[in-house]
Amino acid sequence: MSNRRKKALAATLDEKRPLMQRAVDSFQNFVARLGVGTGNANDGGSYGFNPISRNRMRLEWMYRGSWIARAAVDVVAEDMTREGVEVRSDDRPDALQKLDKESRRLQLWDKLSEVIKWSRLYGGSIGVLLIDGQQFSTPLRLETVGKGQFRGILPLDRWMIQPSYNDLITELGPDLGKPKYYEVIADTAPLARTKIHYSRVIRMDGAELPYWQKVSENLWGISVVEPLWDRLIAFDSTTTGAAQLVYKAHLRTYKVPNLREIVAMGGKAYEGLLAQINVMRVMQSNEGITLMDAEDEFETHQYTFSGLDAVLLQFGQQISGATGIPLVRLFGQSPAGLNSTGESDLRNYYDGVKKQQESRLRSPVELIYQLLYVSVFGKLPPESFSILFKPLWQMSDEQRAAVTSTRTAAVATAYESQIIDRATAMKELKQISEVTGAFSNIDDDDIKEAENDPAPTPEALGLAVPTAPDNGPEKEGDEGTGEDS
Repeated sequence: MSNRRKKALAATLDEKRPLMQRAVDSFQNFVARLGVGTGNANDGGSYGFNPISRNRMRLEWMYRGSWIARAAVDVVAEDMTREGVEVRSDDRPDALQKLDKESRRLQLWDKLSEVIKWSRLYGGSIGVLLIDGQQFSTPLRLETVGKGQFRGILPLDRWMIQPSYNDLITELGPDLGKPKYYEVIADTAPLARTKIHYSRVIRMDGAELPYWQKVSENLWGISVVEPLWDRLIAFDSTTTGAAQLVYKAHLRTYKVPNLREIVAMGGKAYEGLLAQINVMRVMQSNEGITLMDAEDEFETHQYTFSGLDAVLLQFGQQISGATGIPLVRLFGQSPAGLNSTGESDLRNYYDGVKKQQESRLRSPVELIYQLLYVSVFGKLPPESFSILFKPLWQMSDEQRAAVTSTRTAAVATAYESQIIDRATAMKELKQISEVTGAFSNIDDDDIKEAENDPAPTPEALGLAVPTAPDNGPEKEGDEGTGEDS
């Protein structure tokens, strides 16, 4: 094909391209200009690229200057780490209390909350596991950690570290394709220029991205603020605009004859006018008297704010939907409508937080508490060692007391009826502690001791004791059969 024919074909395709690009999988009415690609105003709508996750300073200005942006970052992180976990193990309750006390001393949940916050703000962060006496560049092995060596967690955001993008993890598993090492940059005060193996860090990504977008973000996620950037701008603009309307809520106008000539003339006439206005202002402020010439006119104009509250609420609901945080938690107010308390919204939100805890925190927290156990007791945790995230929805004291009373009465009735033995009853009471906190001091030794209880007698079970049948007194003829015995 000649170049001339190629150019002609390309020109023909260019002319037909608008028709080819029209959507064919949606409703269209070209006469009424309804639908995508029919020449209406919606055809001009599109989505641009606004990668503010790469602008660290702007994100930090938002976090410092906008309370709604700060809440969008902090609320979920704080709720994910608010109640902590319940440790399940064969150890005695006093040993588990010692473990909980050490976790509070090391501020593990506070530091873990920081790691999640900076991942949500910047798009990624890590928490370095501080183990005294070990090289950060070597893989972590629990059996090499001695008593008292675990010293806590150091949060570092994505801008404080340099991942090894040319040295990725090749072992099959959930970490496949992630950087194998993280080097702390020189400007960072703690652990400057330290090379850290990935097994010694807790990595948290921000909002997840498709693969190629993740590659463009150096394998990190994006800030949770980026998808709701335009909604934040709209909310703050509306709020600021409504606040400025307050200054115009009470407008006053003052008509002066020949004002244009007085201003144009200037000099004594203009100075006299200003002096008159100043006298009027002073008298209004102190005595409530408006002093003016008989030919002048003074008027006041009132401004109404009807409808602004509905507009602000709509923008607030959009932010609530974008962040996944209900109004009652994000703004501290109950939503409008039939559900006046927002209880169902909170329950759904807490279910979402629970899902994030299981998907994003389960493995890191298990590793942290295994390290904590080794550091406190100087030995590896038993096979029964596990953690359970405490529920965010807490019962009131009255509800907890009612549940404890009802379930305890049911267990006691079953035991008194000999349906269950004492060991089983103690197991049931121990399970109640997971919900109400009662009977938490029942340990496995107590249950094993109860299992050795002797079996109940038939009298204790309320059963009749079988006896030999009574055939009455023997008769003389019944002494024998006449046969040799």
